[in-house]
Order: sequence, then structure tokens, then C-alpha cells
Amino acid sequence: MLPHEIERESFRIIRAELGPHHFTEAELAIVVRVIHATGDFEYAQLVRFHPQAIARGLAAIRGGVPVVADVEMVRVSIASDLLASFGGRVVCDIRAPEVYALAQAEGVTRSTAAMRRNAASIHGGIVAIGNAPTALLEVLRLVREEGIRPALVVGVPVGFVNAAESKSSLVALADGGAAWDIPYITTLGRKGGSSVAAAILNALLRLATEAHPASSV
Repeated sequence: MLPHEIERESFRIIRAELGPHHFTEAELAIVVRVIHATGDFEYAQLVRFHPQAIARGLAAIRGGVPVVADVEMVRVSIASDLLASFGGRVVCDIRAPEVYALAQAEGVTRSTAAMRRNAASIHGGIVAIGNAPTALLEVLRLVREEGIRPALVVGVPVGFVNAAESKSSLVALADGGAAWDIPYITTLGRKGGSSVAAAILNALLRLATEAHPASSV
């Protein structure tokens, strides 16, 4: 079988084994791609969507906004050719000397410094966080304290220290009042990772190429 045939058959198997669910067709496309990337059906119970997440994410992608990623693994796993076809690009400068310098000067992690340095790109853009809870916490601080408003936050950091807590804070802030206005896609608990963040973005990119993907939202 050719690679695209294997992928298509994998998606068919996942949909068949998933069984009854509550997802819209657009949400299901994202969940299936996450399960495909991880081999873990538990994500069907862990993924959470803000009501406006997909519609706002697709509009942002089609508008050519940047995607700010927390780590290189997320950056290199996003379908950059598809993103570029809409005029967008992935921003990830966690390895930049300026980020090292900022982190040292302000006593924060490089992930925090990178989000802080790219606040202008985050405002109106998409954030994809798969590794660093501190990056997600910084984005939430930017929202609360500096008026930054991402079009979509894909916040799925993995780990045992502040991963679950940062995602709970994202949901609590976004759902706590319309004034914050931050659509999100996240996963509950400790699970997540770079492959999950990239899978979500790649699913959105493919939905964005369809004629009317938001109609199923």
C-alpha cells in the first residue's frame, strides 16, 4: 500500500473502533488525527474544544496568520507547505540567542521568554504548545495582563509538573467570561505532547483546504 492509502485505512479503522461519540464532523477529524499520531484512543475522552475553536482557527489559517510553536518538534511536524499556501508560517525561536538572553535577564524559562518575545505574533495568531507548560502559562499571562488575544490556543503540553494545571487554567480562563475571548483546543490531564499539537494543527490545515469545513462545526 502507498503511504496515503495506509493513512486513509488507518483513519477508517480509528473511526470504526471509536464507535458512538459526541463530536461534530470537524472535531472528529481532529480527534482521529490525534489518535492516529499517538495510537491512544483515550484522547477521545481527553480532547476539549472551545465552541468557537475550529471556526476561529480556520478563519485565522485562511487569513495567513503566524503559528507560534513552543518547540522545534512542533515546528517541524506542522505541514508548513499547507500553511504557506495560505500565507502563514511557523514561528519558533526558542533556540535564538535573544531568547537565551531574555530568559537569563528575566529569570524565566526559555519557553516563557520565547512566548513573551513573540507576543505580537501571538496577538491574532495561533499558538501551538505541545511541550512546555511554562509557555502556556505565559500565554495566559499575556492575555490577562497585556491584552494579547490569540485567534486560537492549541495548548497540549505533556508532563508531570504544571502540565495538567496549565491546561486547566486555560479552560478556566477562557470559559470564565466572554471578555477573555480565547478559543482553545486542549487535552485534560498530563497527556499531550508535540505530536498531539502538530496533529491538531495539521488536521485544521486540511480542514481549511476543504470547501466548507466550518459548516459541520
